Amino acid sequence: MADRIQKVLANAGVASRREVERWIKQGRLVVGDKPAQLGDQLSGNERVFLDGRLLRIRSSSERLAECIAYYKPSGEITSRKDPEGRSTIFERLKPPRHGRWISVGRLDINTSGLLILVTDGELAHRLMHPSYEISREYAVRVLGRISRQQMKRLQEGVELEDGLARFDSIVANGGTGANAWYSVTLHEGRNREIRRLFQALEIPVSRLLRIRFGPIALADMRRGMTRMLGIQELKQLYNSVDLSLTRS
Repeated sequence: MADRIQKVLANAGVASRREVERWIKQGRLVVGDKPAQLGDQLSGNERVFLDGRLLRIRSSSERLAECIAYYKPSGEITSRKDPEGRSTIFERLKPPRHGRWISVGRLDINTSGLLILVTDGELAHRLMHPSYEISREYAVRVLGRISRQQMKRLQEGVELEDGLARFDSIVANGGTGANAWYSVTLHEGRNREIRRLFQALEIPVSRLLRIRFGPIALADMRRGMTRMLGIQELKQLYNSVDLSLTRS
């Protein structure tokens, strides 16, 4: 059965749908002898080239998805290449056995903590899609204490330049001296959303750490550490976006 080129390549673990769309717009993908178009469909017999290199599109029976958790330190970026020459997470990570790592969302250069990377493009697409409302949890260190009124506003919603944003929850979590820690959860992944929410209320953020993404927790991982997800964690991750680990 034919399916859209973005979905076929994502299911084969080549890249996320979003990245495939970007390749098409950049003219980097060719199907047969013609530049790929966003509406193209593949039946499985086509020859697909990326930058002139023939892609091997593995069927689901030929591959087993790989998923890792990575404790990203601050100072690293999530892009594959950086024109400014800054360190990227992909310089540190060992390549998967098949396909390539797809980062599930991003953390900005000053944010540390949990990143999920997968070889299954459809899984990555769903985990990032707003309709699945995957919960993210962060530990936030701020200067001073947040008032009850401010906490209420952060949960009811603050108008940002790209629309209303809010936390699903915010809970005080201790601190020493002038610094206080808070645990916040939200189910969106907008660019620098947490920092912008606090900035809108003039609350200085001095550290931001992601400690959970969906069912996967940072737990006792150390900065720069990578670990392969176990089978039960994989099942939980797939179930969270209505996918089967062994789908055909």
